[in-house]
Amino acid sequence: MFGILTQKFQSLFSGLSGKKILTEENVSDAVRQVRLALLDADVNYTVVSGFVKRVKEKALGESVLKAISPGEQFTKIVHDELVALMGSEESHLNLKGNPAVILLCGLQGSGKTTQCAKLATFLKTQDKEKKVLLAACDLQRPAAVEQLTRLGISAGVTVFSIEGEENPVRVAEKALEKAREENFQVLIVDTAGRLHLDEELMQQLEKIKEKVSPSEILFVASANTGQDAVKTAHEFDRRISITGTILTMLDGSARAGAAISIREVTGKPLKFEGIGEKITDFQAFNPHSMADRILGMGDVINLVKKAQEHFSEEESKDLEKKLRKATFTYNDYLKQMSILKKMGSFKSLLKMLPGMPNIDEMQIDDKELKKIEAMILSMTPSERDEKVELVPSRRRRIADGSGVKIDDVNKMIKSFKKIKQFFKDMPGLKKQFSSGSGKKENFLWH
Repeated sequence: MFGILTQKFQSLFSGLSGKKILTEENVSDAVRQVRLALLDADVNYTVVSGFVKRVKEKALGESVLKAISPGEQFTKIVHDELVALMGSEESHLNLKGNPAVILLCGLQGSGKTTQCAKLATFLKTQDKEKKVLLAACDLQRPAAVEQLTRLGISAGVTVFSIEGEENPVRVAEKALEKAREENFQVLIVDTAGRLHLDEELMQQLEKIKEKVSPSEILFVASANTGQDAVKTAHEFDRRISITGTILTMLDGSARAGAAISIREVTGKPLKFEGIGEKITDFQAFNPHSMADRILGMGDVINLVKKAQEHFSEEESKDLEKKLRKATFTYNDYLKQMSILKKMGSFKSLLKMLPGMPNIDEMQIDDKELKKIEAMILSMTPSERDEKVELVPSRRRRIADGSGVKIDDVNKMIKSFKKIKQFFKDMPGLKKQFSSGSGKKENFLWH
């Protein structure tokens, strides 16, 4: 996700691994490299200065653990400080009110309208009975109302708009009336943005805030804008007192400036992150997860959450039992692939595991899943249960039966071994966390 920044950190930690102890000299050099890496990622200068000062103090202080290597010591210190910088724990939404009103704000192009629908989808995923209303109050951008209406249909939620109305404050007022009259539990208000901060935008937001009394005012910031997003968030907070931030476009960002800086500068929590183009590509912001990703350690926290959403307790126990007894077969492979499809792309899931840096080298693609299914279905029952070895003659027969090349069969067998390891790791990973909350039991430092 963070490209060059992650590479720089991994190179730095690798360089320290050969050292016997942390000295003032090698710590100073490491801290200098951390400073340069963060500044290159467009992290706020003041934030960087405070961060590297704390890292250096801890690296040379009594808090350094003596039982692990210098590289592991320094990695842990940097990781812990990143977590603290980004808020330590997940921050939850305040949904008090009848209805609870959530106001989204930010500059044009940050993805506010899309995030409104994503947030509605997120809330409905947590509680299918929750009634959510979207208010189309962005009357500045052409087709914004139409876009929100279309997204509302995808999310399965009602969108309120007034055709021909030019006053967004009136739309917000009427949306609140509708929400109260029809017993909606949550009202999400989409607002207009500009290409830059201006007085008209701020006055408009202040009036909407006054009329709907939101319990949450979420600033939507694009990670691609780096430090500029932090400065803008600070200004929005000064004028309308934001309660938190939604970071967008993290899937395509090679910089981490906004993710690392924005909470420290505004003093307000990072609450959510948009991680892709789909309406379901939206998740609670977890500082531990983000620190793991920045340092190239995977994203076990969100992987576990996805697993818990799609695997029942009974299925998890059955899978773990099969893996422990080494009885995971091609039949199980077919079943688990169908579950994986619901969780997301296979490569994106594997990227969430620690120690998977060369993911692009793996011979599997989501488009190939149907082909894999055909190959497995072309096997005999004994082959699917791994009771016989898949010798070349059997592989050729499977290839002919499924209409693929022998190379495809070989790649599928290699992928099977990879995914078998994936599921073998899964039960152990789940035990490292307490209900996906991000509380680790020293997983990174084993």
